[in-house]
Amino acid sequence: MKTYTNSVNGQSVEAADHQEIFNPATGDSLGLAPLSTESDVGSAVDAARLAQPGWATISDQERRDTVARVAQVLEDNSEYLAELITREQGKPLSGPGSRFEMQACVGWTQVPAALELPPEIVFEDEKRKDILHRVPLGVVAAIAPWNWPLMIAIWQIIPAIRMGNTVVLKPSEYTPIATLEMVRLINQVLPPGVLNTVSGDGRIGAALTSHPGIDKIMFTGSEATGRRIIEASTRNLAPITLELGGNDAAIILPGTDAGAIAEGLFWGAFLNMGQTCACIKRLYVHESDYEAVVGALSTLAGQMPVGDGMDESNLIGPLQNEMQYNKVKELVADARANGCEVMEFGNMPDTGYFLPLTLVGNIRDGQRLVDEEQFGPALPVIRYQSVDEAVASANGLGAGLGASVWANDPEQAQQIALNLEAGTVWINQHGAIHPMVPFGGNKNSGYGVEFGLEGLKAVTQPRVISVKK
Repeated sequence: MKTYTNSVNGQSVEAADHQEIFNPATGDSLGLAPLSTESDVGSAVDAARLAQPGWATISDQERRDTVARVAQVLEDNSEYLAELITREQGKPLSGPGSRFEMQACVGWTQVPAALELPPEIVFEDEKRKDILHRVPLGVVAAIAPWNWPLMIAIWQIIPAIRMGNTVVLKPSEYTPIATLEMVRLINQVLPPGVLNTVSGDGRIGAALTSHPGIDKIMFTGSEATGRRIIEASTRNLAPITLELGGNDAAIILPGTDAGAIAEGLFWGAFLNMGQTCACIKRLYVHESDYEAVVGALSTLAGQMPVGDGMDESNLIGPLQNEMQYNKVKELVADARANGCEVMEFGNMPDTGYFLPLTLVGNIRDGQRLVDEEQFGPALPVIRYQSVDEAVASANGLGAGLGASVWANDPEQAQQIALNLEAGTVWINQHGAIHPMVPFGGNKNSGYGVEFGLEGLKAVTQPRVISVKK
């Protein structure tokens, strides 16, 4: 059985204890992942602090060139890492799965390497000139989730190091192996100490985010954990970027062609088996269009091949872990017990955390499957009578990550979109993120943004140089 290691100061570091990681599709053992201690956290932070001044003082172009080499490493090792993702996380190799995730890793590394954020003259007159510089914060603590373990880790790592910070990354305890292997490969082209890892459960995350040597925290995960991280940060006053998931609403305007939007709706809801923060979690359909929309989605769901993602004919895989599997089952059972219409599709394998693609009708606001983020393949389809009613329902929950409006007329949809309380509102698409477009939530979905120039600014602090003439 293979034993994996953390990376600290450019070296592989053996752990005193380990946890066994299993394939969620087959139950097969994948190997032993290290379990860090609080002392290990301290060593990783110390290594990052020692490396940060030197990394910050090299030229901006040198850092950009190094990040470009990281992109090449990711591209060269994409297939190896994609197979690890599939075995560990569950998403299929094919379709919008593990190879897709690795393409995103490469793209979200190449774009920051290409961006420039030069000093800016913010004021000048005959007496003075004020120049705004963006300087690194120091050491960034990055906490990555299990649903897109490599892609979201890249979202955290790359902007931070591009701008002269160093990083200590903790992958999810559910999916550590592929992430640790990615960091091992990346460190072939990074100076020692620029990127370090620790691994383990929430106790290690708490030790990292509360460490006095941390200058910035980046976290993607649950609202409950996000609140604990905010509390932990009072010990170091580190600024935080939080992406706390969502319960994204999609509104289909009356009369919209169901057949034309069905595929976009389907993947908007069931990408990664619904285990995506910015997936459609609530679908609002005008009562006159309900049967057409449900029929179009049912046809697609019934055609999707489900199974072990290492079989390239499969496009739908398992849920990643038993906790999430049981949560989704519970929410669907609650809907069924409350008289909702539960429509299930697909032939499930005998082993693994597989659940059928599920549409739930005859459901309304206030029921658990609507109000709680399911993070799985069970989509409530809610009838509405007026668009104002649908908008009020969409805004009625605390989540505010994403939303979408679907219509034959995009101009009409944009007017509705302005009334939706979400960080991003998509028109005739959902979850269509881009490395140049700022992304973040509001309300209980977190704060701060990632991607593009705004994402680079988020991992720096402003320094004004004011010159008297």
